[in-house]
Amino acid sequence: MAYLPKRYTIVILTFICTCVCYIERVGFSIAYTAAADAAGVTQSSKGIILSTFYYGYACSQVPGGWAAQRIGGRRVLLLSFILWSLTCAFVPLDPNRPTLMVLARLLVGVAQGFIFPSIHTVLAQWVPPHERSRSVSLTTSGMYFGAALGTLVLPTIVKLRGPQSVFVSEAALGGMWSLLWFAYAADPPRSDHPKAAAAGFGGESSSLPTKLVDPSRAPRIPWKKIMLSLPIWAIVVNNFTFHYALYVLMNWLPTYFELGLQHSLQEMGSSKMLPYLNMFLFSNIGGVAADKLITSRALSVTATRKVLNTVGFAVASAALVALPLFRTPDGVVFCSSVALGFLALGRAGFAVNHMDVAPRYAGIVMGISNTAGTLAGIVGVDLTGRLLEAAKAADLDLTAPESWRAVFAIPGLLCVFSSLVFLLLSTGERIFD
Repeated sequence: MAYLPKRYTIVILTFICTCVCYIERVGFSIAYTAAADAAGVTQSSKGIILSTFYYGYACSQVPGGWAAQRIGGRRVLLLSFILWSLTCAFVPLDPNRPTLMVLARLLVGVAQGFIFPSIHTVLAQWVPPHERSRSVSLTTSGMYFGAALGTLVLPTIVKLRGPQSVFVSEAALGGMWSLLWFAYAADPPRSDHPKAAAAGFGGESSSLPTKLVDPSRAPRIPWKKIMLSLPIWAIVVNNFTFHYALYVLMNWLPTYFELGLQHSLQEMGSSKMLPYLNMFLFSNIGGVAADKLITSRALSVTATRKVLNTVGFAVASAALVALPLFRTPDGVVFCSSVALGFLALGRAGFAVNHMDVAPRYAGIVMGISNTAGTLAGIVGVDLTGRLLEAAKAADLDLTAPESWRAVFAIPGLLCVFSSLVFLLLSTGERIFD
């Protein structure tokens, strides 16, 4: 990494960062599901524990963006990684101690809530505008690559070494990444050049990394203008929908395979990682396609964002609604792969858009947007558990497609609504100085 241009080193390290974070999230879902099912925990109780992470995650999104802008994304990112890694290392996985599980997941959620606002602050400082789509897409695709790796490897680790071994493995990965970040990451060089100063965070007027803002002279954050901006709300709504669908599938697909299809994850081999590999692939396809369309002037920035967002969410909606109609593991893998892949394609629309409209406040806007996405995790993961309990109360077996229809129809309909919001309200133009 020492021989790469620094901005490429930063992008690679942030890719690995998101990869490790999602190994942790998928790992907890797999390990806790195995331990909770063995202990006879109800589906609604599982939903509460699985959603607890997102309460902590929601609390730290906006503070994370503020802290990253004030003291530097590099430092905040390192501290948050160390905190959640230590929590995984020292907390036992025991479904019979729900209070301990709740506290641990809250702490991990708070720590990881600082990560994405910090990443976007760092990328806005280092990455020039013409490389943003593919750089952000590569970084965020680490989430899906990590989820794929976790889904492939961790069920076998649970089977051979028990659920607690997953926590130990995740803590080790977090520690190793922290050492890499400490050794190779850097703040952007300070510059007195007036163009660099004018550009702020990732400003349009310079392709060079922009200087850090001195906290004593940092500009006031235009909170009112941000909160009243319709293009910002378009991003927020789509982030909510994307994460609602992602978190429901990430947390409940293991249960759908085990109870809905009566099929063990351990028996599925490498096929169970395909939905997340598809996300990794389509996320990068979307990023490269967006940059190509913009730099070749085939489409404006606004049109590019709207086209990719609409195509991604429309196809994902159809796949989500159709998912419970598939009654074989291969069919569910195919349908969930289509849904997640095209959701990831849509990220080249809404997820990069905050850097278009507010590059100077990228971390802040990302924090607000990700708070909405986190609320989606709280609502979606917990609501799914309640829907399944209601189905059982209505004497429906969880192997019946009717028990799962609402689970997947809700995110499908949200995709239609949010894509319409983005078409009507979004822009690719810079709206904040």
